[in-house]
Amino acid sequence: MQIFRCSRFPLFGFLGSALLVASGVAQAPAAKAVFDPRETFAPLTLPTGVNSYRSSDGSPGPLYWQNEASYELHAALDTSAKQLSTTEVITYTNNSPDVLPSLWVLMEQNIYRKDSRSRNVGGGGRGRRGGDPNAEVPSTEGFVLESVEIESGKTSAKADYVVSDTRMQIRLATPLASKGQVKIHIKYHYAIPGVWGGRTSWGMSEKGEIYDMAQWYPRMCVYDDLRGWDTLPYIGAEFYLEYGHFDYYVTAPSEMIIAGSGELMNPKDVLTRTEIDRLEQAKNSDATVYIRRPSEINDPASRPKQGGTLTWHFHMDHTRDVVWTASPVFVWDAAKINLPDGKKSLAMSVYPPESVGPDAWDKSTEYVKDSIEHFSKQWFPYQWPVAVSVAGFSTGMEYPGVVFDGIKDNGSFLFWVTAHEIGHDWFPMIVGSNERRSAFMDEGFNTFIDIDESATYAGGKYGPKRDSEYSAGGEPPDTILKVLDNPAAPVVMMPADAYPGQLGHPVSYFKGAYGMVLLREQILGPERFDWAFRKYIKDWSYKHPAPSDFFRAMESEGGEDLSWFWRGWYLNNWKYDVAVDKIDGATVTVSNLGQLVLPTPVEIVLKDGTKLRVKIPVEAWLSKGTWMWTAPGGKAVGSVVVDPDHMLPDDDRSNNSK
Repeated sequence: MQIFRCSRFPLFGFLGSALLVASGVAQAPAAKAVFDPRETFAPLTLPTGVNSYRSSDGSPGPLYWQNEASYELHAALDTSAKQLSTTEVITYTNNSPDVLPSLWVLMEQNIYRKDSRSRNVGGGGRGRRGGDPNAEVPSTEGFVLESVEIESGKTSAKADYVVSDTRMQIRLATPLASKGQVKIHIKYHYAIPGVWGGRTSWGMSEKGEIYDMAQWYPRMCVYDDLRGWDTLPYIGAEFYLEYGHFDYYVTAPSEMIIAGSGELMNPKDVLTRTEIDRLEQAKNSDATVYIRRPSEINDPASRPKQGGTLTWHFHMDHTRDVVWTASPVFVWDAAKINLPDGKKSLAMSVYPPESVGPDAWDKSTEYVKDSIEHFSKQWFPYQWPVAVSVAGFSTGMEYPGVVFDGIKDNGSFLFWVTAHEIGHDWFPMIVGSNERRSAFMDEGFNTFIDIDESATYAGGKYGPKRDSEYSAGGEPPDTILKVLDNPAAPVVMMPADAYPGQLGHPVSYFKGAYGMVLLREQILGPERFDWAFRKYIKDWSYKHPAPSDFFRAMESEGGEDLSWFWRGWYLNNWKYDVAVDKIDGATVTVSNLGQLVLPTPVEIVLKDGTKLRVKIPVEAWLSKGTWMWTAPGGKAVGSVVVDPDHMLPDDDRSNNSK
């Protein structure tokens, strides 16, 4: 069952009962007997105020500032010890007007420590996100710091620092002045966890190991105009990071193929002549080109060196993060991405031989290419030189220019998960919202745009998208109605780690996406919505918008006061329930029984057979809970249906017609 379908964005049937266990236990609260317009239409003060940093139209203000963190990383992968050792230099620029006496650094590998906060939240250290919920999470020592130093002039001095769970505070001997810059030198190593959590991992495929390396270096917390240092610990929800430039070098056994965020800078050092030629061919080919064929993975000639190590150098500009993957058994293919204004990028896929197949990873690069071309045309051009899809063990995760998916993924699911994870390059990789505090600006926005990719790829071959396929369960009930009826369900604006149990997915992904579809199809219309949303993306590319910035941007450029929608859909879990009360000759009476209001289509059939469509605007409910309509010429009404196409989240459809 689909909760709704619209002309351009046919939203999926929502996640099934496996994600709604709480709704099967909790009883829905009694519905309000009387709609109160004073509550729905009361003046709304948004959480973040307007000032010189954030403007009233939702754009960055004239004095908006943002700090910068750039990185040079030299990593060595020890496949025998399952250990990564790295020397790191962070160049941190304080663009704020403030003097900073200390710096805060994220230490996310510390989530694997036995004393981490994560182990005492929710599952108590058992498996999360994509894994067995009953599996014990492996433990490590997290980041083992060998040295932390602050560079001053031509010398470096030992830093004064304190590690607290997944953060580190560096206390500066000399505070960092506004417009000042400091270099932090960190030398560290850590044990690479096994398969867990969908993020960083190593595991054994049928033919050899795969290492998916994410959260692999200490990285700067964000210092912004909203909170100063944003130091939420890493207990499961995703990320909030500064932008900068990255040069990173990975030394690994010579048999490894490594793919990573950004552009490979030294192909002559790590690829064969044949592979270099094929890579150049792929850069100009709309058809997928093998860089390393399935038949070549055991061929020593597919590597430029036998024994020892090779060092791979990657570079990426204007990014908030980088990740990489390594395996001796990767098949590798690529194709050209055609971008607006004649620009090009490169779609690539790396995967083990068991992923090969005409309905499996043979199609991966085509899916990457098509998704990026579509999103670039529809919303904002892709900004980076490469986009890589990886088949490994960190399944269903996304990073700038790299997505990790499953070795066994195939068919429609491989398309859907590729389009979804690639869509994250827009939210939150280009538009850098805070995933830990505002998950709907990450998962909800991205789910919204990937619906359209499913509807358009190959003439709609994989549309409409059905996210119920992501879980056990078949055709589910109307998931959003279950969320709105469930007193345990969080509001959309709750911090991501505060979502109880398994309700986070339907709230942040599906309610977040449905809110966007309602805005586009029912409230603003595609022409106004698309204009406003494109401007929002352009204004906040490589910046840090808050929910209030999004709300103001859509109101200002969309041309509507939407306070009633932000309050009802995002700040509360209000129900929408419109009922046909009665037909009295030529007059129809409709009542609003919920607290949420939406523009509502009504289909009226007169007794002479004439069929009419009218729309009840939200303003009809400004001062009362009933709406009356009289047929032209006083003609008798035969039947009435509200929301005849089931486009809206009506809580009780039994009262929708007479």
